[in-house]
Amino acid sequence: GGETSHGGRKVSFGLDEREQVRVLQGIRLSEDVVNRMKESPQSKRDNQRSPCASDGTAPPSPAAEGKPKSPEQELYRRYEQEQALVQEELLRLAKREREAASEALNTALQRERNNTNEERQRAAQLAVELRGREAELKRQEAFYKEQLGRIERKNAEIYKLTSEQYQEAATKAEEWIKRRNTDPVCASLQSEILKCYQENKHEVLKCSELAKEYQRCVSAAQK
Repeated sequence: GGETSHGGRKVSFGLDEREQVRVLQGIRLSEDVVNRMKESPQSKRDNQRSPCASDGTAPPSPAAEGKPKSPEQELYRRYEQEQALVQEELLRLAKREREAASEALNTALQRERNNTNEERQRAAQLAVELRGREAELKRQEAFYKEQLGRIERKNAEIYKLTSEQYQEAATKAEEWIKRRNTDPVCASLQSEILKCYQENKHEVLKCSELAKEYQRCVSAAQK
Protein backbone atom coordinates (compact mmCIF):
# COMPACT_ATOMS: atom_id res chain seq x y z
CA GLY A 1 0.00 0.00 0.00
CA GLY A 2 1.02 3.64 -0.14
CA GLU A 3 0.12 7.30 -0.34
CA THR A 4 0.84 9.82 -3.06
CA SER A 5 -0.21 13.31 -4.08
CA HIS A 6 -1.53 13.72 -7.59
CA GLY A 7 -3.05 16.94 -8.81
CA GLY A 8 -3.24 18.45 -5.30
CA ARG A 9 -5.18 15.63 -3.59
CA LYS A 10 -3.88 12.93 -1.25
CA VAL A 11 -4.28 9.36 -2.48
CA SER A 12 -4.24 6.19 -0.40
CA PHE A 13 -4.48 2.75 -1.99
CA GLY A 14 -3.49 -0.89 -1.47
CA LEU A 15 -3.29 -4.22 -3.31
CA ASP A 16 -5.49 -7.19 -2.48
CA GLU A 17 -4.56 -10.90 -2.80
CA ARG A 18 -5.10 -10.75 -6.59
CA GLU A 19 -2.79 -7.73 -7.00
CA GLN A 20 -5.86 -5.59 -7.66
CA VAL A 21 -5.77 -2.00 -6.47
CA ARG A 22 -8.12 -1.28 -3.60
CA VAL A 23 -8.91 2.45 -3.12
CA LEU A 24 -8.79 3.57 0.51
CA GLN A 25 -9.20 7.28 -0.04
CA GLY A 26 -10.22 9.46 -3.00
CA ILE A 27 -8.06 9.91 -6.09
CA ARG A 28 -7.85 12.56 -8.75
CA LEU A 29 -7.39 10.94 -12.13
CA SER A 30 -5.03 12.20 -14.80
CA GLU A 31 -6.31 14.36 -17.67
CA ASP A 32 -5.90 11.49 -20.11
CA VAL A 33 -8.09 9.16 -18.04
CA VAL A 34 -10.71 11.87 -17.50
CA ASN A 35 -10.90 12.60 -21.22
CA ARG A 36 -11.29 8.92 -21.98
CA MET A 37 -14.11 8.66 -19.43
CA LYS A 38 -15.86 11.70 -20.97
CA GLU A 39 -16.22 10.06 -24.35
CA SER A 40 -19.97 9.67 -25.04
CA PRO A 41 -21.48 6.29 -25.78
CA GLN A 42 -22.99 7.75 -28.97
CA SER A 43 -19.57 8.73 -30.35
CA LYS A 44 -18.23 5.29 -29.53
CA ARG A 45 -21.19 3.66 -31.20
CA ASP A 46 -20.61 5.84 -34.27
CA ASN A 47 -16.98 4.76 -34.36
CA GLN A 48 -17.98 1.14 -33.98
CA ARG A 49 -20.51 1.22 -36.87
CA SER A 50 -19.28 -0.70 -39.85
CA PRO A 51 -18.66 1.31 -43.05
CA CYS A 52 -20.74 0.99 -46.19
CA ALA A 53 -20.25 -2.13 -48.17
CA SER A 54 -18.02 -2.01 -51.21
CA ASP A 55 -20.94 -2.74 -53.51
CA GLY A 56 -22.76 0.40 -52.33
CA THR A 57 -25.41 -1.40 -50.31
CA ALA A 58 -26.49 0.22 -47.08
CA PRO A 59 -25.45 -1.32 -43.73
CA PRO A 60 -28.03 -3.37 -41.88
CA SER A 61 -30.55 -1.45 -39.83
CA PRO A 62 -30.49 -1.42 -35.99
CA ALA A 63 -33.45 -3.73 -36.05
CA ALA A 64 -31.39 -6.30 -37.95
CA GLU A 65 -28.58 -6.03 -35.39
CA GLY A 66 -30.84 -6.76 -32.48
CA LYS A 67 -32.68 -4.83 -29.89
CA PRO A 68 -31.05 -1.61 -28.58
CA LYS A 69 -29.57 -1.74 -25.12
CA SER A 70 -31.64 -0.49 -22.23
CA PRO A 71 -30.52 2.59 -20.22
CA GLU A 72 -29.68 0.32 -17.29
CA GLN A 73 -27.44 -1.85 -19.44
CA GLU A 74 -25.74 1.20 -20.93
CA LEU A 75 -25.19 2.68 -17.48
CA TYR A 76 -23.71 -0.59 -16.22
CA ARG A 77 -21.43 -0.80 -19.27
CA ARG A 78 -20.20 2.73 -18.62
CA TYR A 79 -19.71 1.88 -14.96
CA GLU A 80 -17.51 -1.11 -15.87
CA GLN A 81 -15.57 1.02 -18.32
CA GLU A 82 -14.93 3.74 -15.75
CA GLN A 83 -13.92 1.14 -13.18
CA ALA A 84 -11.40 -0.27 -15.65
CA LEU A 85 -9.95 3.19 -16.25
CA VAL A 86 -9.74 3.88 -12.53
CA GLN A 87 -8.09 0.49 -12.01
CA GLU A 88 -5.56 1.33 -14.73
CA GLU A 89 -4.78 4.70 -13.17
CA LEU A 90 -4.38 3.22 -9.71
CA LEU A 91 -2.07 0.52 -11.00
CA ARG A 92 0.03 3.21 -12.66
CA LEU A 93 0.19 5.16 -9.38
CA ALA A 94 1.06 2.03 -7.43
CA LYS A 95 3.88 1.27 -9.86
CA ARG A 96 5.19 4.81 -9.59
CA GLU A 97 5.00 4.61 -5.78
CA ARG A 98 6.96 1.35 -5.75
CA GLU A 99 9.58 2.81 -8.09
CA ALA A 100 9.93 5.92 -5.91
CA ALA A 101 10.25 3.79 -2.76
CA SER A 102 12.82 1.54 -4.44
CA GLU A 103 14.82 4.56 -5.62
CA ALA A 104 14.75 6.09 -2.14
CA LEU A 105 15.89 2.79 -0.63
CA ASN A 106 18.72 2.44 -3.15
CA THR A 107 19.79 6.02 -2.48
CA ALA A 108 19.82 5.40 1.28
CA LEU A 109 21.79 2.16 0.84
CA GLN A 110 24.31 3.88 -1.44
CA ARG A 111 24.69 6.73 1.05
CA GLU A 112 25.24 4.21 3.84
CA ARG A 113 27.87 2.38 1.78
CA ASN A 114 29.61 5.67 1.02
CA ASN A 115 29.58 6.62 4.71
CA THR A 116 30.96 3.19 5.63
CA ASN A 117 33.76 3.53 3.07
CA GLU A 118 34.58 7.02 4.32
CA GLU A 119 34.70 5.81 7.92
CA ARG A 120 36.94 2.90 6.93
CA GLN A 121 39.29 5.20 5.01
CA ARG A 122 39.35 7.69 7.89
CA ALA A 123 40.17 4.91 10.37
CA ALA A 124 42.98 3.65 8.13
CA GLN A 125 44.37 7.18 7.77
CA LEU A 126 44.28 7.69 11.54
CA ALA A 127 46.10 4.39 12.06
CA VAL A 128 48.84 5.48 9.64
CA GLU A 129 49.17 8.85 11.40
CA LEU A 130 49.32 7.14 14.80
CA ARG A 131 52.10 4.82 13.67
CA GLY A 132 54.00 7.81 12.28
CA ARG A 133 53.67 9.69 15.57
CA GLU A 134 54.83 6.66 17.56
CA ALA A 135 57.89 6.29 15.32
CA GLU A 136 58.68 10.01 15.68
CA LEU A 137 58.40 9.78 19.48
CA LYS A 138 60.78 6.81 19.51
CA ARG A 139 63.31 8.73 17.39
CA GLN A 140 63.08 11.73 19.71
CA GLU A 141 63.49 9.51 22.77
CA ALA A 142 66.62 7.88 21.32
CA PHE A 143 68.04 11.31 20.41
CA TYR A 144 67.45 12.71 23.90
CA LYS A 145 69.00 9.63 25.53
CA GLU A 146 72.09 10.02 23.35
CA GLN A 147 72.38 13.72 24.19
CA LEU A 148 71.92 13.01 27.90
CA GLY A 149 74.66 10.36 27.78
CA ARG A 150 77.04 12.82 26.12
CA ILE A 151 76.30 15.48 28.72
CA GLU A 152 76.86 13.03 31.56
CA ARG A 153 80.19 11.87 30.08
CA LYS A 154 81.28 15.48 29.55
CA ASN A 155 80.38 16.41 33.12
CA ALA A 156 82.32 13.42 34.41
CA GLU A 157 85.37 14.47 32.41
CA ILE A 158 85.09 18.05 33.67
CA TYR A 159 84.69 16.85 37.25
CA LYS A 160 87.71 14.58 36.94
CA LEU A 161 89.85 17.33 35.40
CA THR A 162 88.72 19.85 38.00
CA SER A 163 89.47 17.42 40.82
CA GLU A 164 92.94 16.73 39.43
CA GLN A 165 93.63 20.44 39.01
CA TYR A 166 92.39 21.12 42.53
CA GLN A 167 94.53 18.38 44.00
CA GLU A 168 97.57 19.63 42.09
CA ALA A 169 96.99 23.24 43.21
CA ALA A 170 96.41 22.13 46.80
CA THR A 171 99.61 20.10 46.77
CA LYS A 172 101.61 23.04 45.42
CA ALA A 173 100.13 25.41 48.00
CA GLU A 174 100.87 22.99 50.79
CA GLU A 175 104.47 22.58 49.64
CA TRP A 176 104.86 26.35 49.37
CA ILE A 177 103.52 26.87 52.91
CA LYS A 178 105.81 24.19 54.28
CA ARG A 179 108.77 25.72 52.52
CA ARG A 180 108.00 29.17 53.98
CA ASN A 181 107.67 27.71 57.45
CA THR A 182 110.98 25.83 57.28
CA ASP A 183 113.22 28.15 55.22
CA PRO A 184 113.82 31.75 56.44
CA VAL A 185 113.10 34.44 53.85
CA CYS A 186 116.24 36.23 52.59
CA ALA A 187 118.29 34.77 55.41
CA SER A 188 121.68 35.98 54.09
CA LEU A 189 120.52 39.61 53.73
CA GLN A 190 118.98 39.46 57.16
CA SER A 191 122.32 38.42 58.66
CA GLU A 192 124.17 41.15 56.82
CA ILE A 193 121.76 43.83 58.03
CA LEU A 194 122.11 42.68 61.64
CA LYS A 195 125.86 42.73 61.34
CA CYS A 196 125.78 46.21 59.73
CA TYR A 197 123.61 47.60 62.52
CA GLN A 198 125.92 46.16 65.16
CA GLU A 199 129.01 47.68 63.57
CA ASN A 200 127.47 51.09 62.85
CA LYS A 201 125.26 51.75 65.85
CA HIS A 202 125.74 55.50 65.53
CA GLU A 203 125.72 55.60 61.71
CA VAL A 204 122.77 53.38 60.73
CA LEU A 205 122.30 55.23 57.45
CA LYS A 206 125.23 53.25 56.14
CA CYS A 207 122.94 50.17 56.24
CA SER A 208 120.09 51.77 54.23
CA GLU A 209 121.04 50.12 50.95
CA LEU A 210 121.07 46.69 52.62
CA ALA A 211 117.66 47.44 54.13
CA LYS A 212 116.17 48.34 50.71
CA GLU A 213 117.61 45.22 49.14
CA TYR A 214 116.17 43.14 51.98
CA GLN A 215 112.68 44.65 51.42
CA ARG A 216 112.85 43.82 47.71
CA CYS A 217 113.83 40.25 48.55
CA VAL A 218 110.93 39.83 51.00
CA SER A 219 108.43 41.29 48.50
CA ALA A 220 109.63 38.92 45.80
CA ALA A 221 109.34 35.94 48.16
CA GLN A 222 105.72 36.79 49.02
CA LYS A 223 104.59 36.69 45.39
